[in-house]
Parts: sequence; structure tokens; C-alpha cells
Amino acid sequence: MTKVPMRDALIEAAFALFPDRGYDGTTVDDIVARAGVGRRSFFRYFPTKEDVVFPDHEHSLTEMREFLEAARDDEDPIAKVCDAARMVLGLYADKPAFSVQRYRMTRQVPGLRAYELSVVRRYQQALATYLRARFAGSPQSTLRADVISASVVAAHNHALRSWLRADGDGDVWAAVDEALDLVRSAWHPDGSPAGAAAPEPDDVVVFVARRSTPMWRVVRDVEAALTPAGRAEESGQPADLADRTA
Repeated sequence: MTKVPMRDALIEAAFALFPDRGYDGTTVDDIVARAGVGRRSFFRYFPTKEDVVFPDHEHSLTEMREFLEAARDDEDPIAKVCDAARMVLGLYADKPAFSVQRYRMTRQVPGLRAYELSVVRRYQQALATYLRARFAGSPQSTLRADVISASVVAAHNHALRSWLRADGDGDVWAAVDEALDLVRSAWHPDGSPAGAAAPEPDDVVVFVARRSTPMWRVVRDVEAALTPAGRAEESGQPADLADRTA
């Protein structure tokens, strides 16, 4: 018989006890007794009891940061953070029964919900840190990085939690891909909103007037030529009331 590594044995023991005793009713002593190891062994692997519920996130965070740090400058940063989010999905999709059990328990224990939120924030911060570096020097780089990273996390978690609420039924990879594709379609690779109007070219406007033309009329006509309302009037489109009554 293959021997189960001690770390895995402690996780299995904890999740075998939680259904009957509940999270709060299960002590570290209960877990080590069931696993057949000493109390010191538990804290060698898990600093707190909460850590045995979320055993793989520290390693996953490290992998995500390394993945993003290794990104090339010519890669689409939005696609890169979406790929990083998919790495986290494997923690859940590879162990559906475990993931569903943990999700149910987390919904019932406020302390675990708070712990989970802290983990989610750290993932989001890792994505934002990468995007801030990629957008450095561009307008609103920090704001765009934070908004995009939050969008990626929200899309990923929406699809994941829908799958967990369905007891792990369905193709969670396809659901997360669909959600992340929505995020990607909403942003250009440089982080600007998709569908945003392209900047207008720096047109040169030449204005000709008689020397005797009153200055107020010169100013009005120049302003009309340079404003959207004025250009609309030139093209035959209705301008605003102020332009019509000047």
C-alpha cells in the first residue's frame, strides 16, 4: 500500500472530521489524532487551522507570480492575466468533491469566508502588480491595472462559484474560459476599453476673414470650426441651440 504523505494525511483527516463535527467543533488535536501524527507535525505544514482548509494557495500564488514575471514584453498583458487566472482554477477542477465540500463549509463559517477573501485579494494584487508594470508610463496606468485585475478575478470567481453551487456539475473550464473571454473582449491589449473612439487626427484649420470682420464674429466662427457642434453644422447635421442663435 502506498503511504500517504503526512501533509496529505492531515488534510484528509481534517475533511473527514469536518462533516460530523463542523469546522469549529474540530480541533487540531482531533485532526492529528485521526491522522496518527503528533501535534507538532500539524504546525510544520499548516500555521493555522484555516490553512488546512486552503492548503495549496500559497504554492499557487508563488507559481502565478513566477508565471507573470516570466512574461515577455511582446505578449498581450490582458491575455496573460487571464491565463494566470486559469492556473488557479486547476486547484478546484482537479479535486471537485473536495472543492465542493470546502465551498459549502466556507459559506457557513464566517472566519473561513474572511480567510478566503484575503486569499482572493492576494491573487488580485499579483495580477495588478504585473499590469501596473506593463502599463507604466501610460495614462491612468494604476487605475487601469486595478480595474482589469478586478475584472479578471470577478469573471473567474463568478464561473467557478456557479460550478461549485451546482455541486461540481458541468464543464468549469469552458465556463471560466467564456467569462475570461468576455473580459478580454472588453479591453484592447494596451488596456484601453474596446470600442473606444480612436483619437482624431491633428487636422489643420485655415480660417480666412475680411480685415473689417468684427472680432466677435471671428472668434465665433473659429470656435465653431473647432468644436464638434461646429463640424456637425458644416456637415449638414443639426448643431446645438447656442450655435443657431449666435
